[in-house]
Formats: sequence, structure tokens, C-alpha cells
Amino acid sequence: MRHFLTLKDFSKEEILEMIALAQKIKAQTKQRKFVPYLEHQTLGMIFEKSSTRTRVSFETGIYQLGGVGLFLSSSDIQLGRGEPMKDTARVISRMVDMVMIRTFEQSKLEEFAAYSKVPVINGLTDTYHPVQLMADYLTMIEFGKGDNPVIAYIGDGNNMTHSWLMLASKLGFELRIATPQGYECDPFIILDALEMAQQSAAKITFMTDPKEAIKGCDVVTTDTWISMGQEDEKEARIEAFKGFMLDESLMSLAKDDAIFLHCLPAYRGYEVSEETFEKHAEVIFAEAENRLHAQKGIMVWLDGQRDA
Repeated sequence: MRHFLTLKDFSKEEILEMIALAQKIKAQTKQRKFVPYLEHQTLGMIFEKSSTRTRVSFETGIYQLGGVGLFLSSSDIQLGRGEPMKDTARVISRMVDMVMIRTFEQSKLEEFAAYSKVPVINGLTDTYHPVQLMADYLTMIEFGKGDNPVIAYIGDGNNMTHSWLMLASKLGFELRIATPQGYECDPFIILDALEMAQQSAAKITFMTDPKEAIKGCDVVTTDTWISMGQEDEKEARIEAFKGFMLDESLMSLAKDDAIFLHCLPAYRGYEVSEETFEKHAEVIFAEAENRLHAQKGIMVWLDGQRDA
């Protein structure tokens, strides 16, 4: 049995297997062929953080695979009333076939997985957002940017940046990360990524100049500067991130056919301009849709590992 907690836990071949499954299932879905890969299975969906895309994509995805999703808000279950995570894990995992958790601390997710009898999927933590990166890579492939791309991440050193580090270091991409001073990635995650990059020949560089990072790249990506729980830092962050907004001036430094990715929600006028967002809307909303398809690939792959 395998869990999906961070891309660090998977080989390049395993990541590509999941992507291939997602492509296959997406093609079938577009043909209105809903193959019941997970017939009669139940996905428990635990949310300690609110969500739009994560809930809709997982609930729709498990339904299209022949199963059913159970939405479990922390305010509605004993977890929100002080029950230990390990006890919640030992109860819920005896009643469902798979669990998705969207929470704050990565340690909570890992504790749940340690006591779970079924596969556990990271729907987002403050440290990693691996399901989003699977959707992003699927989108890159569809828009012709899957082979040896140069990727520029412009913005905050957060869970998305950490996940880009994991994907690049596993698949062997060139990744340039530009963050303001004081908003860098976690140094321990950087060390992990650089160690894995030695095996994959990935080229990973860190800088504070977004213009240097974006020059000649194939893919540009960012995330909100003010994540959930950081609202009290808003004014300080706006000041620190001056010059980091993805607008047409910055985008003009990338390749002419570069694509722009954003995991959403997007805050126009902060991390991205209205003009740039709308110019790349086709890619951005294809990326949003691919959360559905990438996660179906992940769920089917994890289910297959039970008998491997």
C-alpha cells in the first residue's frame, strides 16, 4: 500500500505512470466513457482548510470512477473536538477505501497516514501541494511544454514552491525560483531537492530578481502572496513583493510561446496583472480542470498498488 503525501516519495517512473493514467482516463471521460475503476469504493475527504477546486475535483473524480465521496469537515467530526489524529485515522480507515486530507501541518497528514489502513492523499498542507503539481505537469504536456522545460517560479517560497522543487528534482527539469529576501523556501526542503537533483540532473537555482529568473523560460508560474492564515501580514507582504507581479513587461522576457500557470485563486493586481491573467486564461483554466483528471490518475494508481 502506498500513500500520496509528497512527490519526494515517488520515482520519476512512478510519477509518469500516474500522469499516463490521468491522460488515459481523461481521454475516456471526454468520450463520455466512465470506466468504473473504483467501483463501489468510498473516498473520505477530510477538510480542515476550506476549498473550491479540491472538494469539487475529488468528489467528482471518485464519482466518475464508480465510487462515492464523503465530505468530512473538521467542524463536523470528532477530530474538531479534540480526538487524536491517530484515533480518527484508525476509525475512518476501517470504513472507507481511501482518504484525502486538506489540512495545515504536514505532520498531521503523516500521522494520519501512519495509522491508516488505506491509502492517504495530500489534498494540501502548509508544506506541500503535490496534487496541484500533477495537474500542472499534465497541463504542461498538453500545451507542448513537457520535454525538458525551463520553469520560472516567481513569488513566495511556500507549499507550491516546495512542490515545484520536488517535481523538478524528480523529473530533471531546470527550475529557477525568484523570491524576495525573507520569503525563501524551507532550507531543509531545498537540501532534499538539491540532493535528488544530483540523481536526475535537474538544474535548480535560487535568486531574488524575477527578471533574471524569467528570461528565456518556457513556463512561468506563481501563487498568491497571501495564503490562508497570513492575512495579518498582508501589508508587509505587498511591500516585500514589489516588482514580483507577473505583468506583460515581465512576461515579455520569457519565450514568445511561454505558458503561464496559476493554481488559483488568483488575486489580480498582486501576483498577476489582469491583462496577463486573461491572456493566459485558456491554459490556467485547463490547469484547473486537470486537477480532476490528475487526481483520478493518482487514485487509480494508488488502488493498483494494494495488489502490487
